[in-house]
Amino acid sequence: MKQTFFIALVGLLLIVSPSWAGVTNNPNPVQKAIDSVFPELPYAYNALEPTIDAKTMEIHYSKHHKAYYNNFLAAIKGTPAAELDLKSLFAEISKQPALVRNNGGGYYNHMLFWENMSPTKTTPSAALKAAIEKDFVSVDKFKEEFANAAKKQFGSGWAWLVLGKDGKLFVSSTPNQDNPLMDVVEKKGTPLLCIDVWEHAYYLKYQNLRADYVDNFWNVVNWDTVSKRFETK
Repeated sequence: MKQTFFIALVGLLLIVSPSWAGVTNNPNPVQKAIDSVFPELPYAYNALEPTIDAKTMEIHYSKHHKAYYNNFLAAIKGTPAAELDLKSLFAEISKQPALVRNNGGGYYNHMLFWENMSPTKTTPSAALKAAIEKDFVSVDKFKEEFANAAKKQFGSGWAWLVLGKDGKLFVSSTPNQDNPLMDVVEKKGTPLLCIDVWEHAYYLKYQNLRADYVDNFWNVVNWDTVSKRFETK
């Protein structure tokens, strides 16, 4: 009886936990999207200063991200999409209305974005560093390619470090709120690291200087999280 109660309690905690998406340990959620809980920001609004200012963080998280979350759940409520986990939903996102694609992507992408930043200095794990060096020659070469993808993304969008199905790392960029899990993108795979290059992510501090924002981004990358995503792929 006690054992049965304990198992049930653990199951309940897994359902209601704000970290249901497993952003740090598993980039591909398995729980139904409709059962999601809006995740807490893993640090204070001012924790990433001076790279990202507190006001930008507050508006970005509490207004933009929360709006994507609310709109996404409203868009899938009562539809077959509500029975899917995010990975399955994104795998056939071309069959969904634009409202689901845009808001589902905005919800998921921002979860990864918050988690792959930290006020604490970190470095890639030995395994991730070796993989980067294998596929990009060096960490510096990878950073250069990633930064170029972010700086050259036309209009709003994202840049990504992705693990392909062939086990190789690659860099890509996507428009709007698309991501590498979606069937509408050219290069698909598991997202490991991302940077938001929508203007609302940097304009209060950097104005039109996106390149400065991208260059400073490396000061706050949470390599511990990125490494875990790679190692628990």
